[in-house]
Amino acid sequence: MTSLALGFVLLAAVTHASWNISAKYAADSRHFVWLFSAGSVLIYGPIVAAVIYVERPVFELHHWLTLAATSVLHLLYSISLQTGYRHSDLSVVYPIARGTGPLLSFIGAAVLLGEAPTVQSVAGMLLIVAGILLVAGLVGHHERAPAVGVFYGLTTGLLIAAYTLNDGWAVKVLLISPFVIDFTGNLFRMLVLAPRAWHDRVAVAREARVYRRPVIIVSVLGPLGYILVLFAMRLAPISHVAPARELSTLVGAWFGSRLLRESSGPWRILGAVLIVAGVISLALPF
Repeated sequence: MTSLALGFVLLAAVTHASWNISAKYAADSRHFVWLFSAGSVLIYGPIVAAVIYVERPVFELHHWLTLAATSVLHLLYSISLQTGYRHSDLSVVYPIARGTGPLLSFIGAAVLLGEAPTVQSVAGMLLIVAGILLVAGLVGHHERAPAVGVFYGLTTGLLIAAYTLNDGWAVKVLLISPFVIDFTGNLFRMLVLAPRAWHDRVAVAREARVYRRPVIIVSVLGPLGYILVLFAMRLAPISHVAPARELSTLVGAWFGSRLLRESSGPWRILGAVLIVAGVISLALPF
């Protein structure tokens, strides 16, 4: 991985963990996904319009199908993540999702894109699996994580892997702009959830006031972090970028334990360290 790609990924990791802490603060909001999707459309719309004007892309059927896939996958991802935050701790859902996602992305890249695994990469996967089990409280401690948190963490991780492979293909092979890919997902979420938001518009207006700061933070940092990742995918293999971005796991676990005062024991700390070691092993050559 080039230093520029790694720089994009590291910045995206910090960005990603930062907006997730805001999303957790708004876990009780029923319309938070619609609010930050609409905010992202308003903020990034002019930028995307400028990109389209300059690049003048010509889309064929396979381009539209890829954009449709990313729209659906990102919608399901946002709903799964926010539901997980509503019913469980960030320090459970976030590490499991961010650990499972790159693991499945790595396997998918090997199977679908022909990126051959090595001894180092297999070791990295084993470290990630061990870290997930520890962070989730499934081994190493008598007090296990809530099953609902594990479920939504794994579901979110599966969706992360799916959209990572789809979007990686879009930027590397189809050469679709990262700005267009991210904007399409936000626009689709906003439109799909708009009828529900309109029907409950009094609650939407109230939540927009109550959760104004989290909405603004996620509207700005959510797209920014993922756009950086997509640019990194243009410069490096997907099987390297996907795991490397999960260094945000350690930041997310720290946020959950320190800022949200969620339960944090040595088993979760060790698990987060193992996940980080695993993603480094997958991402960097030795």
